[in-house]
Amino acid sequence: MLKKLLPYIFLFFLLMNSFVSFGQNPVRLNDQSKEHFFVNKQIVCFEDTSSKLTINDIKSAAYQHKFIPNRDYYPKNYNRSSAYWYRVKVTFTKDLGHAAIIEFFDQITDHIEAYLPDENGRYVKSLVGADLNFIKRSYHHKNFEFLINNVNKGEYDYYFRVKSKDQVNVIIVFRTVERFIGYALSEYIMFGFFYGMIVIFSFHNLLMFLAVKRRQYLFYILYVLSVGLYEMATDGIAFQYLWPNHPVWNEYAYGVSLFFLSSFGLIFTKELLHVKIKAPTINTIINVLLVVRFLFFLSCLFYNPDWFKYKFLEFIPLSLCFFTGIYIWWKKQYGPARFFVLGYFFLYLGFIIKIVHILGWSRLFIGNVVGYYSLSFGFLLEMVFLSFAIGDQVRILRRKKENARKQIIKQMQLNAELKDNINKDLEVKVEERTQEVQQKSKELLQKNITIAQQNEELLSKNNLLEQQAEEISRMNILLEKDNITLKTNIEKVTEARVNATELDFDEFSLKYPDRDSCYKFLADMKWEHGYACIKCGNTSYCNGKVPFNRRCTKCAYEESVLHHTIFENNRIPINKAFYLVYLMYNHKGAISSHKLSEKLGIRQSTCWTYASKVKKVMEERKKDIKGIGKSGWSKLVLDK
Repeated sequence: MLKKLLPYIFLFFLLMNSFVSFGQNPVRLNDQSKEHFFVNKQIVCFEDTSSKLTINDIKSAAYQHKFIPNRDYYPKNYNRSSAYWYRVKVTFTKDLGHAAIIEFFDQITDHIEAYLPDENGRYVKSLVGADLNFIKRSYHHKNFEFLINNVNKGEYDYYFRVKSKDQVNVIIVFRTVERFIGYALSEYIMFGFFYGMIVIFSFHNLLMFLAVKRRQYLFYILYVLSVGLYEMATDGIAFQYLWPNHPVWNEYAYGVSLFFLSSFGLIFTKELLHVKIKAPTINTIINVLLVVRFLFFLSCLFYNPDWFKYKFLEFIPLSLCFFTGIYIWWKKQYGPARFFVLGYFFLYLGFIIKIVHILGWSRLFIGNVVGYYSLSFGFLLEMVFLSFAIGDQVRILRRKKENARKQIIKQMQLNAELKDNINKDLEVKVEERTQEVQQKSKELLQKNITIAQQNEELLSKNNLLEQQAEEISRMNILLEKDNITLKTNIEKVTEARVNATELDFDEFSLKYPDRDSCYKFLADMKWEHGYACIKCGNTSYCNGKVPFNRRCTKCAYEESVLHHTIFENNRIPINKAFYLVYLMYNHKGAISSHKLSEKLGIRQSTCWTYASKVKKVMEERKKDIKGIGKSGWSKLVLDK
C-alpha cells in the first residue's frame, strides 16, 4: 500500500516546490516607472555551494524549484565561500520607449554576473566586480550597472550570480538611464563638495602651519587627508580615479587609510588638547593604544588581511578621543575643547547611525540614504568643528600674546623710569667718584715715584740673584752626574745581590719594579742578536700596540715580547712571575707552593701551577744552567 502511495507523495511535494518557485510574483513596471528597489520576496535566491553551476544549469527545471524567497529586506551572501544566484521577475506593462539599467550598490562585491534576455530571448552575460579593472565596466560609475537589452512589453526573468569574499548587501535597483544620470550627477556633485571641503581644509591648515609652525596643523592635515582617502576607498571613488587598473588595492586601501585615520586622530587629539600636560594618564593610554593599533595594522597587512574587516574596532580610539575632549573641557576648563567635543559628538553620532544602517534598521527610522552617508556627514561636521577648535586655540594664544605684549610695554615703561632715576643717582655718584679719583691719582703719582726708586734697588738685587742662580745651575749639573753614577752603582749592587743572595720581593722589585722594566729585560734577552719576523723573516720592525712588542713592517704581524718565553699566557703580574722564577731557581725547585704563596701574596693553587711549569723547564735545562750560579734564573725565561 505504501509503495503505491510513494509516487503520489513525491508528485505532491514536487508540485508544492514548483508552486513556491513559479509562484514568484513579478514586479510590474510601466513607461512612467523611473526607479524601483527589489526587496523582500521580490527576489528569490539559490546558494551554489560548489560555485560551478552555469546559467544553463540554473534555468533548467532541475533548479528552478530550488530558488527560495528572500527573507531579508536585502539579501546577503551569508556563506562567503558559496556563489549565490538571484532571480527577479519583471513585467513591462508597456513598451518603455527608453533605455534602462539594473544597478548594484555595494562597491566591495568581488564578482557579479548578470544574465539579461535580449529581444530574441537569449540571455546575454555581463561581468563586473571589484576584482576586475575599472575600465572594463560599461558605465564608469562607482556602482555596478547592467544595460537592460529588451525593454519591450512582456515578462522577463533576470538572473544574477554574486560571489564575494566579503559579506555584502545585494541591493538590486531598476532605473531608467535618465534617472540614473540625474542621480549619478547629484551624487558626484555631493562627492565633489565633500572632497573639495577636505582639500580646502587641508590647504588652509597647510598655510597656517607654514605661518605659525604649530604641529597640530600638520597632524590635522594628515587626519583630514586620511578621512578623505578612507571615504574614497569605501565609496569606490578611489578605485575609479586613483587605481582603476589595480583592483587588488581595494582589499587594503580602506584598512590602511583607517589605520592612518585613527592614528592621526589620536595624535591630533594629544597635540590640540595638550594631553601630555593636562592629563598625563590619558596621554599614556593614548600612547599604548597607538602602539597596539600599529601592531594590529602590521598583523592585518602581513598576516591576515581579513582582519581589516573588523572596522568596528575603531570605536575604541574614537571613544577615547571623545572622552579625552570631554575630560579636558569639563575638568580642565580648556576652551577649544568644547568645539573638539562637538565635532566628535557628530562623528560619534554618524558612527552609531552607520552601525544601525549596517544592521539594516536605518530604513525604519531615517532612511537608507541618510544611514549610508551618515559617517560622511559626521566626518564633514567634525572637520568643521575641529577647524573651529584650532581657530579658538589660535585666538586664545593671540590673546595671551597680546596680554604678554601689554605686560612687556608696561614693564618697559617702568624700566625706563627706573633707568632715569638710576642715571640721576649715577651722575651724582660719578661726580663724587671723580673727585675721589683725582685725589687718588695724586697719591698714586707720589707712590709711583717711590716705587720707581724701589725698582732700581730691586734690579740691582736681581742681577746679583741671577749670578747666584747660574752658580747653582752649574752645581746642579755636577750633582746630576754624581746621581747617575750613584744610580749605576746601585743597579750593579742590586744585580750583584740578586745573583749572590736570596732577596725578598721588595728588594727584588728594586730591580724589576713594574711591567715595563720586566718587558724591557725580556726584549733585550729575546732580541739580543737582532729581530727577525717569525712569519716572513723580515728584519725591519716598528713598535707594536703593547710596549716592547715588535710589528713587522712587511707583513704587519705583531710579535709579543712574551711570545716564546716561559711567561706566555701568564695570568699573574709579570714582576711576581719574575720573582717566582727567581725563587724556584734559587731553591733549585725545592720551595713549596705554600711558601711561594706567602712571599708573593698569590693563591697557593696558582703558585703550584706556575711552580710546576718552572720546575719542568728547570729539569729540561738542567745541563744548560749547571754551574752558572745565582744569575742562572734569567736563562729559564726564554724557550729554546
